[in-house]
Amino acid sequence: MKKILFLLISCFFITAACSDNSNEEGGEGNDQGTIVSDNLAEQNILRAIQLMDKAVSCHFTGDGMAMGRYYNPYTNVLSDEKGSVWMYTSSIEAVNAILSSLQAHKESGNTAIYDKHFNRYSDLLSKLYDNADYYLGTFELVSFTQTKKWSVYAVDRVNDKGGANVTGVLNVYDDQMWLVRELLHSYKLTGNSKFLEKAEYLAEYVLDGWDSTRDSEGNENGGIPWGPGYVTKHSCSNGPMVSPLVWLHELYKGKSDVIDHRYIDATDKKTRKVKTEKKSDYYLDFAKKVYDWQKEHLLRNDGIYNDMLGGCDPNCDIVYETVDGVTYRANTRLTRSENPPYSYNSGTMISGAADLYKATGNSTYLDDAKRLSDASFNYFAKLGATHAGYYSYEVSGFNNWFNGVLMRSYVDVYSSHNTAAKYIDSFQKNLDYGYSNHLYDATLPTNLLVGWNRDKGKNDTEGMFSFTFAAEYAILSQYELEK
Repeated sequence: MKKILFLLISCFFITAACSDNSNEEGGEGNDQGTIVSDNLAEQNILRAIQLMDKAVSCHFTGDGMAMGRYYNPYTNVLSDEKGSVWMYTSSIEAVNAILSSLQAHKESGNTAIYDKHFNRYSDLLSKLYDNADYYLGTFELVSFTQTKKWSVYAVDRVNDKGGANVTGVLNVYDDQMWLVRELLHSYKLTGNSKFLEKAEYLAEYVLDGWDSTRDSEGNENGGIPWGPGYVTKHSCSNGPMVSPLVWLHELYKGKSDVIDHRYIDATDKKTRKVKTEKKSDYYLDFAKKVYDWQKEHLLRNDGIYNDMLGGCDPNCDIVYETVDGVTYRANTRLTRSENPPYSYNSGTMISGAADLYKATGNSTYLDDAKRLSDASFNYFAKLGATHAGYYSYEVSGFNNWFNGVLMRSYVDVYSSHNTAAKYIDSFQKNLDYGYSNHLYDATLPTNLLVGWNRDKGKNDTEGMFSFTFAAEYAILSQYELEK
């Protein structure tokens, strides 16, 4: 009875509307509406829900759920700038994380919190996917192996569903990858076959971007460019695809479902061919190929990953070739690994290695995951840089979301690498510090350890960061239940 009463009281605060600024006269550290429990797993999920509900009410407007990129909780001003599809997908990521955590709580006996929130979050998930179609568009693409019309997601939102311009650089492969990951997660949570169908369609589009051209020795050049309008090949357009390909392999393991595999003949290095393969084999083979390509080309000497392969030779133009009267995209030679490392580039490869190890039992993947976990924490986490006893992570630019991907990877590898518990705990402590000291109107600041700007007009928060903090709390809740 005491637990149910606590949940009901907590939910009163959780469902506060954006226009209801309950801390209007408060300042930093005002704890009105904060949630505290002696059960860390329960506290984490309730805080996730509180942050998520506030962010949804403040960043989305209208029946079409247009996402305003910035919101200032001190001034109640939502920016006119709309979030990109990547930013929009961060809300789906948070909903999935909360739904997954709610299921874990139900399995652990906490049915009250599951019954209170699961269905409404399932409904929210469906609405988010439906309104993602404001980013959807159709175009014809000449790829390395075929010419085909595709309906995929643009970077920018438009006013009509399905009417987005997705030509050239206006869509990128990594945006589709983040959606594939979430669609598969949603499918596992709900059993809705529409999510699996869309995930496989987008996966097919992404793998159509794989550079299947052959080098002088007949080996595939490999790698997926940032998008169909680019030639540079990025960590973010390869690493994020490894795990979902393994998940697809697992879904079709032991089944007879088949798929067409398009490739280029290794002997003449020109002829485009197609063969039928079992889906389970096809997806796992591609997961290995993408993983191996990124490891070969982007792994640094200090054990973490660079951002991209560039150094276009002779230039960064997309080039084409004609084979038997048909035009195909050709290889653009890239010569060097470039740009600084970002935490999510290593995070996706930790998760990918962990998933490949579970699927194959190959200890090389586990060794990679362990080394990369340790190296990434040593590189990205700075002890005492802001507060004694706390690890600081870079928060400029989009790093808060990048760091969330890294945290998720530590959770993914924890069962095989218990040292990751220390890394995971650094995120728990930072979230709790920010929540206890800087929570304002159910919103956290960009810098959890520093807090808000004294100039209230300079406290714009990225919607995707609010969704990231909610997702992190939900993941940590499930981690506490299952570790």
